[in-house]
Amino acid sequence: MDAFDVGDAPVILDGGLATALEARGHDLSDALWSARLLADAPSEIVAAHEAFFRAGAQVAITASYQASFEGFVARGLRREEAAELMRRSVRLARQAAGPSDLVAASVGPYGAMLADGSEYRGRYGRTVRELRSFHRPRIEALAAAEPDLFALETVPDVDEAEALVDAVAGFGVTAWLSYSIAGEHTRAGQPLPEAFAVARDVDAIVAVGVNCSDPDDVPRAVQVAREITGKPVVAYPNSGESWDARRRAWTGPATFSASRAREWYAAGARLIGGCCRVGPAEIAALAREF
Repeated sequence: MDAFDVGDAPVILDGGLATALEARGHDLSDALWSARLLADAPSEIVAAHEAFFRAGAQVAITASYQASFEGFVARGLRREEAAELMRRSVRLARQAAGPSDLVAASVGPYGAMLADGSEYRGRYGRTVRELRSFHRPRIEALAAAEPDLFALETVPDVDEAEALVDAVAGFGVTAWLSYSIAGEHTRAGQPLPEAFAVARDVDAIVAVGVNCSDPDDVPRAVQVAREITGKPVVAYPNSGESWDARRRAWTGPATFSASRAREWYAAGARLIGGCCRVGPAEIAALAREF
């Protein structure tokens, strides 16, 4: 599969890697989340990726969402050790992948490093330049492991999107940009047309869309993304439950279903999967649906 070639048939993404790891008995309640297992249990990350590929996923998103130099150094690692763990995330996904599968290196938002739910609010009090300086070294480390593309994901506001789009420049690796949204706005409150316009004229951004958002919000967001950018659209919402950052727990009913993905496809989504609380069983149902 070519990262540049997204045709009319949907490309099936994986689901929530942390969800699969928790189902295998791992406690991911600390600040590093699934990134902790890059050091502590790398074989378990491979196994989780394999479960999604067996379910029908064609793209694995790496365990680097919450990986940062700041987070790893706070655990006593040297910077080079932290960089090696980030590169390992790509290699582990590649180990699980088949010859035609893709590996998307996850670049989560600044708020993921804070581990306080800020990725669902944005507006960190950091400038675009400061956010670029945070992301650029992480992206450089991931690029060294040669992923097929970057997943710039769960982006809560336009400022961070601008920083990420700038930070990926020059590495020769394309990316998708996906926002976490509420209704027809980013989590920080900007209208979606403004948010998607950030990537409209950027050749390195090959797809745009939404992730870790309520499934109810996906169809309109997909439509707007397609209208504004003309690029392939990525959609991988969470289960529909809400994240309680104080309790570090998901609450409310799950509304994700494979049949609903038909509506996302009709709206223009061509890279379709799931995020938090969407496991291999749901991805298998999604693959069967198409």
